[in-house]
Amino acid sequence: MSTVEKNKTVIRRLYDQSLNKRNTALLKELVSEDYVGFQGLKGAAGFEKPIAPLMDAFPDIQWHIQELLGEDDKVVVRWKLKGTQTMEYNGLAPTGKPITNEGMAIFTLKDGKITNGQVLTDRLGFLQELGAVPQDLNQLSNDATLKDQVNLIDKFLVPPAGKAEFYERMHMNRSLLKTLPGFIKDEAYEYNDNDGNLICVTVAHWANREVMAKAREAVQAAYKKEGFDLPAMLKRLNINIDRGIYTTVTD
Repeated sequence: MSTVEKNKTVIRRLYDQSLNKRNTALLKELVSEDYVGFQGLKGAAGFEKPIAPLMDAFPDIQWHIQELLGEDDKVVVRWKLKGTQTMEYNGLAPTGKPITNEGMAIFTLKDGKITNGQVLTDRLGFLQELGAVPQDLNQLSNDATLKDQVNLIDKFLVPPAGKAEFYERMHMNRSLLKTLPGFIKDEAYEYNDNDGNLICVTVAHWANREVMAKAREAVQAAYKKEGFDLPAMLKRLNINIDRGIYTTVTD
């Protein structure tokens, strides 16, 4: 069996035998100790941490693989998940509603174990199925809660030498924010200037200032627990940041 086929087998075991059967002990066989996941946690624990709340809130959740492709050390998987929300999830009260959602991930493997993963999901569709966001987004323009929404916008200028570490930290931060109450969605935009510097703009949308303030406290607590110093990292990598809190303009 080729390395590519062996890697595909690892990913199939991840979904079919570990996640779908709740055999989280198997993650130690499938995920490398070098894997960096939620809040900087490494290995199987870092992989499991962001998935556990989803499996708790949707105890019957199942991932159904739709497509599995491999090349070199990468495996791309596209799935459809189905489950019923019977417990609170990220501040959303139990609805008893069945949901169907789609997503994909790009995994990097080495020596038969996952060393990195980038996951993309239809978060908007997920929230719409739970009733947290209307199916017709035009309704939001008439929603009074939109007036309370605040948007944290950061613009980073990252020298070439700091790109890898910056991307790693940005991925960790975005994963953390998505677990916090009051989070609506986030976006990231980027380009490289003529000097090779990365210009990256991130936007985090929050329900109101109060939940954003609590989210900031949660992030700072996570940094403290991890022993991470954001200002020190920015200074060390010579990264410039412009941060602002913006409200939504309504007619």
